[in-house]
Amino acid sequence: MAKKKEIPEDVRQMAIYAKAMSHPVRVYILQKLSEMNSCCYSGDIFEEIKVGRSTLSQHLKELKFSGLVQGEIEPPYIKYCINRENWDKAKSLCSKLFGIK
Repeated sequence: MAKKKEIPEDVRQMAIYAKAMSHPVRVYILQKLSEMNSCCYSGDIFEEIKVGRSTLSQHLKELKFSGLVQGEIEPPYIKYCINRENWDKAKSLCSKLFGIK
């Protein structure tokens, strides 16, 4: 009988990133934030995407949980930006998954 293997940590991390990117609104948010050199306020994102504030908040929460996005609280606003380190890691894992060098 074959011995069962542990799932590697990089595979687990890729699954977390994939889950975060599993909704079109979150992919759109990631695209916008990745194009920016600085952070932006959630209100700016809200103005651009036709979703409710609470829905946007949930999407941002999911992205933040995955580590792809980070937020800074500057009452009464929250600024969001791409977590460049994790973004680069996600790109690398995707490239590896799809066999891109």
